[in-house]
Amino acid sequence: MVKKMILAVLLLSVTTTTALAQKKEKKPARTGDHVLWREPTDIESRDLFLGPGGEAMKPDLSRVTFVKDQAGGGYSINYRVRDGSGKVWVAKLRSEAQPETAAVRLMWALGYMTEINYLVPCIKIEGAPAANVKRCEGGGFANVKFEARPADVKRLENWQWANNPFTGSKEFQGMIVMMSLMNNWDLKDDNNRILHVPKGASGGPELQYILSDLGATFGKTGGFLSRSRNKPEDYAKAKFVEGVEGGRVKFAYGGKNSNLFASVSVEHAKWIASWLSRLSDKQLSDAFRAANYAPDEVQTLTTATRARINQLMNLQ
Repeated sequence: MVKKMILAVLLLSVTTTTALAQKKEKKPARTGDHVLWREPTDIESRDLFLGPGGEAMKPDLSRVTFVKDQAGGGYSINYRVRDGSGKVWVAKLRSEAQPETAAVRLMWALGYMTEINYLVPCIKIEGAPAANVKRCEGGGFANVKFEARPADVKRLENWQWANNPFTGSKEFQGMIVMMSLMNNWDLKDDNNRILHVPKGASGGPELQYILSDLGATFGKTGGFLSRSRNKPEDYAKAKFVEGVEGGRVKFAYGGKNSNLFASVSVEHAKWIASWLSRLSDKQLSDAFRAANYAPDEVQTLTTATRARINQLMNLQ
């Protein structure tokens, strides 16, 4: 009797495992064109205040309700929330919200695939847990970044800095230059994501390679005790390009995956600089205004960013 029961349990286990495996196998594979960058033919007219989502994608802030804690184990606090129109967003609290809002706008302006986000200076999130973060009028949360979660866009696996379809291309090398230009010291694969977009610019499905976390920017790079994020004064004082050696640019970068910067050629650095140089000071300022920086911080960040662009343009 006991043997029969054990046999029945084993058969049930095998049947269940097989059924799950078959179900997993039947799940359709995500296909589409692999896209990292698309030529920004309208770069001079891109609105860096509203960013990639424009006016149309802005959240309805008439009522924002807490859905769940978006646990990620990182520096920031992330809540999944629902806006007044029923759309789902990830609300990021703490000091990474501001720099990431600006960083996304700069990357988007240059043609890179990005998230869609907006910085809300003060917002009350109904039902949200208490959090040790900066608060604002009416018990709201200060400087919250709302990141869109469109229903038709599927978030797939991470992509790797060391192994991806774009390695060695000018577009990929240009992205690396931008990580140094913005002082992003947190270059880890966990911060990269592939998005499946059912209808891209070409009309068909796309697999868009994005940087899903750009919060460790606009401070200074370095070791655990010396690096910073969201510190305009640190950013303005930090070194950027140290020189050129053997046709490669030497960046003053200290952070994760620093080996990526050893292979950036002057040609590729100047390629991304040629796009950056087409952005006006107003566009640069708009990116930082969108992140709710104070006027003096906007000026500091704009001036420092322009100086870095000029360093790239003047490489020999």
